[in-house]
Amino acid sequence: MSTLTDISAKVQAGKAKDIKVLVPQALDEGIPAKDILEQGLLDGMNVIGVKFKNNEIFVPEVLVAARALKAGTEILKPYLAAANVESVGKVVLGTVEGDQHDIGKNLVKMMLEGKGLEVIDLGVDVPAQAFIDTAKNENCDIICCSALLTTTMNRMKDVVDLACEQGIRDKVKIMIGGAPITEEFCRQVGADAYTPDAATCAEVARSFLK
Repeated sequence: MSTLTDISAKVQAGKAKDIKVLVPQALDEGIPAKDILEQGLLDGMNVIGVKFKNNEIFVPEVLVAARALKAGTEILKPYLAAANVESVGKVVLGTVEGDQHDIGKNLVKMMLEGKGLEVIDLGVDVPAQAFIDTAKNENCDIICCSALLTTTMNRMKDVVDLACEQGIRDKVKIMIGGAPITEEFCRQVGADAYTPDAATCAEVARSFLK
């Protein structure tokens, strides 16, 4: 088994300890950091994303896989920086104002990072202006808004409206999700995409950046 295949398998198994041994080993073998990231770590997380989407695994397995992925990317960071490897894109993520729910948002963050995107997580109860300011200041490609309450979902329209008012609507894609959100609601508020789960969100986000 090649070291990269091994790294992918250990991410899938959530073995962070093994990843901490294998990633330096791969570097010692002369494998470029970019290949270790893409063909090892992200490859493993992609498998997890597909399995999660198909209900073959559940949140706990995703969490341990994400922990293993993080352990590997922490080791690779300086090598990727030295090689000028940029992330494939930048996302600002948060739960909209008035809403304190973050489990779905946190899963989305993991899946986005698992696709090689840089994620700025604003947390919960995020005002519309904060999404826009971060998108502008950090040159984000995508704004991702989450909501679990029917009483807060209309805040997503505020984000879209502000993006239009402040002249960045043509520069960013706006994605929305959460239990009460539908495709029809997405069209009503003028967002670019609604996705029903974290894995699909990551796939669509990645497709926007191609």
